[in-house]
This record gives sequence, C-alpha cells and structure tokens, in this order.
Amino acid sequence: MSSVAVLSMHTSPLEQPGMGDSGGMNVYVRELGASLAQAGVDVRVYVRRWAEGLPDRVSVEPGFEVVHIDAGPPALAKEDLPSCIDEFADGVAADLALAPVDVLHANYWLSAVAAHRLKHDLNLPLVATFHTLARVKAEAGDYESLERAQAEAQVVGCCDAICASNPVEAEQLIQFYGALPERIELVAPGVDHAFFSPGDRAGAQAALGIDQRPTLLFVGRIQPLKGLTIAVAALAQLENKDARLLVVGGPSGAEGAQELVRVHSLIGELGLEERVTWVEPQPHHALSTFYRAADVVIVPSRSESFGLVALEAAACATPVVAAAVGGLRTLVQDDQTGFLIDSRDPSLFAQRIDELLAHPDRAAAMGRAAAAESDRYAWATTAGRLRRLYSDLRVRQLVECR
Repeated sequence: MSSVAVLSMHTSPLEQPGMGDSGGMNVYVRELGASLAQAGVDVRVYVRRWAEGLPDRVSVEPGFEVVHIDAGPPALAKEDLPSCIDEFADGVAADLALAPVDVLHANYWLSAVAAHRLKHDLNLPLVATFHTLARVKAEAGDYESLERAQAEAQVVGCCDAICASNPVEAEQLIQFYGALPERIELVAPGVDHAFFSPGDRAGAQAALGIDQRPTLLFVGRIQPLKGLTIAVAALAQLENKDARLLVVGGPSGAEGAQELVRVHSLIGELGLEERVTWVEPQPHHALSTFYRAADVVIVPSRSESFGLVALEAAACATPVVAAAVGGLRTLVQDDQTGFLIDSRDPSLFAQRIDELLAHPDRAAAMGRAAAAESDRYAWATTAGRLRRLYSDLRVRQLVECR
C-alpha cells in the first residue's frame, strides 16, 4: 500500500462548498481522497485549522483522514495566509515524522510552497495540482500578487509531477511557466454518477418547490471571476421573458461582498427582482436536484482550469452555455453538448440560451449527448491514474530545482 500526504492548506474537504473560499477544490480533495482510499492508498489530508474547536484528526472513512494544523489565527483571511506557510509546513513535518508517507501531493499554490520545502527537508517526491494559476488569471484581468506567480514558477521547476486536468491547462503550464511536458500528467477530475445523473425535470422542480417556468441555473461562488453579472445581464436580454435565474452560492474572497452588492444593483437596474431567486450554498450532493430542475446551466467564468459545475450539469443531462475559457473548452462540445461563447457579451449568451429554450427537443438531445460524454469522467479513474503515478515516483530519482 502506498501513502500520500495531500496538502490543502487554505480550504478543507470538510467545509461546505460555495461558502467563503470553499468551492470546486473542496469537492476535488474530498472525492479524490475517498477514491484513493478505496483504491488502497493511505490518504492524509493536511489543512490549516480554520475554526476553533476542530478536532486534531477526523477519520472520513477507512484509509482517509483529515489532519488540522495550527498555522495562524483560525479566522485569518486568505490574503494573509502566505505569512503562515512556514508554520503550516512545520506542523505537517512534525506529523510526518511520526507517520511517514511515500509522496506529497499539494493543492493550490499556498500548499505547493509548503510542500516544496517539505520535499527537500524530507526527501520526498512532490506532485502538485494548482487548480488556478496566477499568470493565467492575469490574462483574464484577475490579477494576483507577483509573489504568487513567482512562487508557482519556482515550484513548477521542482515538481516531480504536475497534474493538469486537461490539455488546455497543460499548455498553459508550458506557455506561462516553462513546465517540462514530460513532467505533466493529464489527470482529469471525476464526477459521482451515483448522485449526478439524468432525472425528471418536473420532478426536480417539484422537489425544490418551484414552478415549471423556464429555469436558468448559476452555481458557484459569488466573485468577479465567476461572472454572475454576465448571467444576470443575459437574463435581461432573453426574448423569453418567462425565464428565471436560480443562483446557488455565496460571496467569496476579498471582493465577494462587493460583487454581491454589484449583482443586486444590476438586478435592480434591469428590473429583474421577480426573475432571480437566491439559494444558499448547498451540500454538494444536493446540487444534483438543481441541475435536473434547470433547462440551461450558465458558466460565464473569466477563467476556469477545469469547470466542475459544467461536468456535473452534463452528468445530469442539462445543456451548458459556458465561456470558451480554460477547461470549459474541453468539457463543453460546442453545438453538441452545449454552447461555448468566445466573448463577454451577455447578448451572445442570451442568444444561445433562447435557442435552447425555444427548441426543447434539441436541448434534450444535447443534454443526452452531454450525459454520455460525462461517462468518461469518474473519480475511480482519477484515483487509479494517481495511484500508478505515486507508485512510479517512489522509485524515480527526485527532480532537482532549476
């Protein structure tokens, strides 16, 4: 049996996705940890203690536990976490001294910096999944600190393997960070088909207590990056004035509260108060009912390394209208499983949404094609690829920093 220390410093698989900084990465770490454990890998996920009173260790299931590390005050803002990286690494190192592992797997740049130090201190292979990249976000207008971009570049140069969720992300790692192609592993996230599967739309709407008006769905954290204002503006420009928008999620990050105010202001300006329904963040498995209840899922992100919402919607046979960015370009087959919009113009989103609402038979056919395409993505497959990678790294010579 191989063993892995999964570092997820800033966000815990035990937190509710859609709140604070919790989102797709929480789902990724939780589902991957469970699947790796079921595949025979001993998994320890290290997270920063994010609230008072959390137990030191939480057994999620046999072979998968979460370990809370003290590193700065629990309520520390994400923007202030770089100052705690060394303290976090110290805590992880102390635990690993008592129970060694075979490999380190870092998630996000903060964890990657900590794991980079631990690689050299403990002589362990390092795998990194960045989830988002500073230089890629900057291309879309979401600027990150120079410190982050430089740290990512340094870690990329020393990783024994870098996981990219799709060929687009792999190319970005090469283009923006000079990653060596032979160190990049294509490891796509999965979807839990036991929860996310096709179902009756009317039944799902009844379960949610909503009527059968045409329904658009936005799922995600409310922050500029996710583009909720595009979804709202597109709603206003639809020819179908009966359509409504469900928004499932809460404000996130330093700009989250301000973005929520902006969205409410835009809704007021456009006179859409009666056509937008706000829903608090939901337990992950409960999102399947919302996907089934929707006629169309909108994913208007400015950048997206993968796009888990688009995959989950597809698994529920709901067509997606998404921005043509990042991993969404591989998840959504334009004009087959949904539509890709290579613009930030809400009218173009509205045009495609209207097409789907006006032609339900075509929309249903695209949904079926999307569900069939989603069958290629399974967490067991993801875990299997990583298990083989971890085993290979145990016998390879470690990459030296460059």
